[in-house]
Amino acid sequence: MTAYDPSSMDPAIFIHDGEILETLEAARTAAQDPARVRAILDKAAGFGGLTHREAAVLLDVQDPQVLEEVFRLARHVKEHIYGRRIVMFAPLYLSDFCVNQCSYCGYNHGNPMPRRRLDQAELAEEVRVLEGLGHKRLALEVGEDPVNCPLDYVLECISTIYSLKFDNGAIRRVNVNVAATTEEDYRRLKDAGIGTYILFQETYHKPTYQTVHRGGPKRNYEWHTTAHDRAMKAGIDDVGLGVLYGLYDWRYDTVAMLMHGEHLEAALGVGPHTLSVPRIRSASGVTASQFPHLVGDDDFKKVVAVLRLAVPYTGMILSTREPMGYREEVIALGISQVSAGSCTGVGGYAQTHKLGEPEPVPQFEPADHRSPTEVLKDLLRDGYIPSYCTACYREGRTGDRFMKLAKSGQIANVCQPNALLTLMEYIEDYGDTELRGLGEAIIAKELATIPNPKARTAAEAYLERIRAGERDLRF
Repeated sequence: MTAYDPSSMDPAIFIHDGEILETLEAARTAAQDPARVRAILDKAAGFGGLTHREAAVLLDVQDPQVLEEVFRLARHVKEHIYGRRIVMFAPLYLSDFCVNQCSYCGYNHGNPMPRRRLDQAELAEEVRVLEGLGHKRLALEVGEDPVNCPLDYVLECISTIYSLKFDNGAIRRVNVNVAATTEEDYRRLKDAGIGTYILFQETYHKPTYQTVHRGGPKRNYEWHTTAHDRAMKAGIDDVGLGVLYGLYDWRYDTVAMLMHGEHLEAALGVGPHTLSVPRIRSASGVTASQFPHLVGDDDFKKVVAVLRLAVPYTGMILSTREPMGYREEVIALGISQVSAGSCTGVGGYAQTHKLGEPEPVPQFEPADHRSPTEVLKDLLRDGYIPSYCTACYREGRTGDRFMKLAKSGQIANVCQPNALLTLMEYIEDYGDTELRGLGEAIIAKELATIPNPKARTAAEAYLERIRAGERDLRF
């Protein structure tokens, strides 16, 4: 069998089953060695990341005291690099037509449900509601159906979204989660001005992957697993990986996702911009308990913390799949992006009641139903800075350019003030009295943490201009 090689373009080689199994076996022994664990933690504390083999050792740690140290260190690493910022976004479902037969998804082709896709007028109304909730960054979601939801339709939707202007501004960045496609199609998405291209692997364990993908083009493991390579070759700087936890052993999939990131770094010069960590939830025709590898709350927190230590400069995304309360516990372990006020069905934000239709069928059942303002208030009470910043995308700070900014420590002179500016915009345009009090207090406190005095002074001046009515000021 060919040996593991992260620079290879063959998924059987860069996601090497034998290497993963050997890594997990070795980790079981190494996790019992305090000196080995200490060496890995000391390395992580230097903000240089961990290899998949080192991360696997921490995934196998059972000692409660050592785990608490892992959690503390994950919080420290995240805050050292990203500060207390939490980026906000919302998913927008365009179409639930899908030709794939995925056993975990409510949009499964075999699920007898009414299907729809938004026309451009309906899309505009959805976007109007989302912008009215304060959102500036959207993640477009569609099922895979080349007839009912071709790429031309997605591109038209992106153009529509960017064209819309409202009293308080516009959607500033559209990230996209569409099915694996060709390099030519990825180039068209790049030309449309997308932000991050996101595609979940679901599970890296090939036999399980082919079991849960019972039919449709997504069943092609190799085509799906090399999608990010094609996207990056087409010029998309930022790509996002993700595992659907619960389909297979969480240790296996976490190690494999890290190997995928190592592959992108070795073969294409920069690793993933984001990692997503959704857990299986019930949906129409899907019961979560039918899956034998569900991840418990304690193990899931370990996954998040270890991923933060392994890829310290990579964004980590948590969705409304996790419930209020527990969600805050997970955010504290290294999460840098969260969704808020999410609807996971087509037309869920605005169209359902207006059109007199039944509730849209969600792709999965959200567990956190708070409004964006409620989420912001809770984040502010916990000392975080909710951020609606999209400046890096629009200033060309993507891919390796963003990573250089992060690794040099200069991110605090750019992202920190931008977060404060967008928070002030939200307060002025969408906030109530309580939010204003919470937000102004955080802004005053966090201004002092901007290390460069010139950047700090400029941020103070920008904040005054926003209070006076200007918008979209950025570093």
